[in-house]
Amino acid sequence: MVHSSKFQIPTLEDIRDAAKRIEGIAQVTPLDYSATFSEFTRNNIYIKMENLQKTGSFKIRGAYNRLATMPIEQLQRGVIAASAGNHAQGVAFAASRLHVPCTIVMPENASLAKIAATQRYGANVVLYGESYDDAYQQALELCQEQSLSYIHAFDDPMIVAGQGTVGLEILSSLPKVDAIVVPMGGGGLATGIAIAVKTLSPNTKVYGIQSANVSSFRQSLDIGEVTTVQASATIADGIAVKRPGNLTFALAQQWIDDVLTVEEEEISRTMVMLLERCKLVTEGAAASAMAAALYHKIPENLGNVVVVLSGGNVDVTILSKIIEHGLIEAGRYVRLSVTVPDKPGSLRDVLDIVADLRANVLSVQHHRVGSKILFGYTEIEIDLETRDKRHIERLTAVLTSRGYQPTLVD
Repeated sequence: MVHSSKFQIPTLEDIRDAAKRIEGIAQVTPLDYSATFSEFTRNNIYIKMENLQKTGSFKIRGAYNRLATMPIEQLQRGVIAASAGNHAQGVAFAASRLHVPCTIVMPENASLAKIAATQRYGANVVLYGESYDDAYQQALELCQEQSLSYIHAFDDPMIVAGQGTVGLEILSSLPKVDAIVVPMGGGGLATGIAIAVKTLSPNTKVYGIQSANVSSFRQSLDIGEVTTVQASATIADGIAVKRPGNLTFALAQQWIDDVLTVEEEEISRTMVMLLERCKLVTEGAAASAMAAALYHKIPENLGNVVVVLSGGNVDVTILSKIIEHGLIEAGRYVRLSVTVPDKPGSLRDVLDIVADLRANVLSVQHHRVGSKILFGYTEIEIDLETRDKRHIERLTAVLTSRGYQPTLVD
């Protein structure tokens, strides 16, 4: 551990020590070559599957390393963290393995699945407030009242060192790595990997990826100091961090080659592609890294590029919505509205056109009453499975040429 004027800076040796501590606790996750994504991106794409890690994300690495290096008297009093997701499960799992009392404060609107998963690891879950910020403030209060130790999600040198073990595993499996693409929320994973990899392989590029809706690192780096950003809703809630950590920001300035952003549509489409092409379930935060590769945010022809899928803890209740959103954005699903005379054969005529153009009908609805529906006419809404956006354009063009006025329903 290197001491600067402000921070303890984790080193390669700290990361190697962390790898020894977590051996047998965290899994060595697969690193697989993807011919499909390599073709799409014009790079040799390898996928580091932290979505298959215990607890469903990389967070267990840093959490266990942090707890395993704390004095026994601190551990006996217990630990506390605030989280709505992966950090909660990582800390709870680590605490259970070390037999440490653990409290996790989660927002009241946290998903039931994540609450249950955290409780299964033995944590005492306290629900408080409407947002992570509310939960964080409550956790700090409980920390003081009960003399607990607060476990930060990213702004801690031992957390960063633990996450950096992902980088050691990458180099162990693939000694020649030209670039690594990593989701970046608080920055613990990206900076930890960068320290490990660039110390051993200085020419390897490390790109941090953020949602354009919450680009706190990108904006802070542009300004030159840590800043809090205005955030919009994002599918990538796992990296929706409004303010970088002081430690991780300093590390990013030194070790990260660039921080790039991806759009919501790009993330949702990528989640669908990972499901279809690789049979991998990823959360939005994890898919953001692959989205950066697929949508050419990183340069082409870099060589061997490792994309880190940081987690797979997406709620099944919203997974179907994300898939549907991704299909719509990719032109694979559409709802068309057509008004026709309310007489026998009208529906058949429309469906004949749809069938000729090889679109698959999923459902049909009739609306005979409405402010825009004239007497003697009916509105037909048709849900269709289509090939791509060009296919949808062809459908609407042919329907228009046959005298209909099709509209796309949002």
